[in-house]
Amino acid sequence: MARTPRPGIYLLPNLLTTAALFFGFYAIVAAVGGHYREAAVAVFVTMAFDLFDGRVARLIGAQSDFGMHYDSLSDAIGFGIAPALLLYHWALADVGKAGWVVSFSYVAATALRLARFNAQASQQDKRFFQGLPSPAAAGVLAGYVWVSEGLEWARFAGPWLAGLALTILALLMVSNLRYHSFKELNLKGRVRFFTVPMIVLAFMLVAVRPSMVLFVFFVLYALSGPLNTLLQIRRRRLEKKRLAA
Repeated sequence: MARTPRPGIYLLPNLLTTAALFFGFYAIVAAVGGHYREAAVAVFVTMAFDLFDGRVARLIGAQSDFGMHYDSLSDAIGFGIAPALLLYHWALADVGKAGWVVSFSYVAATALRLARFNAQASQQDKRFFQGLPSPAAAGVLAGYVWVSEGLEWARFAGPWLAGLALTILALLMVSNLRYHSFKELNLKGRVRFFTVPMIVLAFMLVAVRPSMVLFVFFVLYALSGPLNTLLQIRRRRLEKKRLAA
């Protein structure tokens, strides 16, 4: 009589997800303790582990429903609760009820974004994300705090900009705007020689001023969805005019 295999989980990708969960929790602890720069850096470390767990799972053939749901729960904490609490304690705690309501709206949008992604995972075009990915939204918020920490103007403009950023990013996450996933990139393929020096330059910029480079990168990515939509609308109008002529 054949023995049925015992249920279990894949170790390596779930260890990476656990590491992401750990740094997401650490970001919350650091934010509550007033260590805002450390909390912002922890969000980016969470992002790094989140980037690798899925790729490692695909590389070694260790994908599973358990891993997908565990990753989503980790993302809800690391890219939803952690950045929302960071912005709340950094800039919105003195605003009162409006501060935590705005922060909660971001957390709710993150949860909705992740639930929609899981529900439509098998139907989506792998080249695009529907709505701004939660790691990118968290990157904007963490980068904003990291860049602004210690600056004098942030004490006055911080609450207004923080509330505006949380609201806009929440709307982008639950929107139907399309964002490139970059999953079609072939890392094994050949590239032009000029690409290598550009990658080296990017690493140098990150090493010299990581906060500003990461913040600008994620802001540009967040803006790419609305800009691409506007360009598509413009192309359709031009095509209609050309056909009507």
